[in-house]
Amino acid sequence: MKAILLKLRWPFLGAILGGIAGYLYWQFYGCENGCTITGSPLNSTLYMAMMGALIPGLFSPTDRKNAHKTT
Repeated sequence: MKAILLKLRWPFLGAILGGIAGYLYWQFYGCENGCTITGSPLNSTLYMAMMGALIPGLFSPTDRKNAHKTT
């Protein structure tokens, strides 16, 4: 259980920060009509939380043991 929590700490933190950023974006820059993502605080918050959770995966180390194998 502890290993899973350690592995997911960065995506979870990214989702929290992304959700906050999404809400703040809607609050200050969101449009009122016609915008799919920024038209409502829920959509903006959820979208940015998802993006925030995915971004740490870009910087995580890969499995280097199998990365250099050629078939």
